[in-house]
Amino acid sequence: MTHRLVYLIMALVFTSTVGYSATDDEETVSGWSFGGVPAIAYNSDTGFKYGAVVNLYNYGDGSTYPDYLYSIYLEWTRTTKGSGQNIIFFDSEYLMPADIRITSELSYRTEQALPFYGFNGYQTQYHPDWEDEDDPAYRSRVFYRHERNVGRFMVDFQRKLLTDNLRWIAGTGYWNTNVASVDLEELNEGKPDDEQLPNIREFYDRYVDMGYITDAETHGGNTNYLKAGLVYDSRDNEPNPMRGIWTDLMLTAVPEFLFNDFSYTTLTLTHRQYFTIIPEDLSFAYRVGYQSVIGGDIPFFMLPFYQSSYKIEEGLGGAKSLRGILKNRIVGNSIGFTNLELRWKFYRGKLFGQNLYLALNGFVDAGRSFGEYGNSVYQNTHDPYREESPHISYGGGFRIALNENFIVAADYGIAADPQDGTSGLYISLGYLF
Repeated sequence: MTHRLVYLIMALVFTSTVGYSATDDEETVSGWSFGGVPAIAYNSDTGFKYGAVVNLYNYGDGSTYPDYLYSIYLEWTRTTKGSGQNIIFFDSEYLMPADIRITSELSYRTEQALPFYGFNGYQTQYHPDWEDEDDPAYRSRVFYRHERNVGRFMVDFQRKLLTDNLRWIAGTGYWNTNVASVDLEELNEGKPDDEQLPNIREFYDRYVDMGYITDAETHGGNTNYLKAGLVYDSRDNEPNPMRGIWTDLMLTAVPEFLFNDFSYTTLTLTHRQYFTIIPEDLSFAYRVGYQSVIGGDIPFFMLPFYQSSYKIEEGLGGAKSLRGILKNRIVGNSIGFTNLELRWKFYRGKLFGQNLYLALNGFVDAGRSFGEYGNSVYQNTHDPYREESPHISYGGGFRIALNENFIVAADYGIAADPQDGTSGLYISLGYLF
């Protein structure tokens, strides 16, 4: 069995609908509906991964279909070496009075080998041979890794402002982040001598040794934030729009008076737009995003997170931002990115009495760091002739959509530059944006 990351992913859709009615001309869904995706994965260092992702929807009497009254997303995964994801995400425009939309997340995420590639993109050179056991330069399979455990609670509220498409957004969140070196003793437990991870200082440890990760942030800390902004949303269908605009402008403040270990403010602007090419079947979508620290000093462990009016994602690099590029490859005080995607619904039908469509998508993703973080002189000693520039990837994907909302997604992305890795396969739920 290879010692590199090996995914043995099985995507199996299981669905159920409590209420369903149909005529020759119209199909509606009512009551509760749910779908799920079990996944199996294996990594020779972190062990077997197992678990499931389930999304429940309540359509009430069906009068709002394809819009749902409530959505509850549940994720529970584990690895045999101790990593895990425990996530509850709730979304509803109908739970609260006065037409207030609420989105909320309660989660606890443990990662024994989280990628860490330094700061400022290409200003830090990536050495894939250092992770390759067959290369003379090999150092460790987890050389570019560290441990991170995050417990977080977040809640956002949105309400219409002046027009149907414009909304204000306000929210708050509490994060508790614990950071450490990779636990080599735990990962080596039960392995034969020739498969043991070497006892060396990883990339994260060397940043700590040199002071580029300060003593105050070495072990993580608490982050209590307040968020406010504006959202313009004219999408015709949230899960996969054929036309419309979705734009966020938000300020996120982490102030001292909320008992934070660090204090800073970020500005986030994200614009998404959707165009119909062939009615109901073919569309083009793009997303442009920018986030910058405009005040204070952000700790390194909060750099990868990107704010949104729906879900906070991690990037740049990986499943939710730049597909095919190494996860968290690009971090900096300011980051920008874009995604271009063509989406084609090539089949429509029924599955177990539910509305079904199948779709293909092709994409190009790109992003880069703009504002430097940390000591750039140290970074450039790795490759003094390389300046930061766009990181580009491209690829395609496949979708299985039930009742317009539950969408099983598979994307395969290829990195254009070896400094960003080679490729990535991602199986999850929903479109990227």
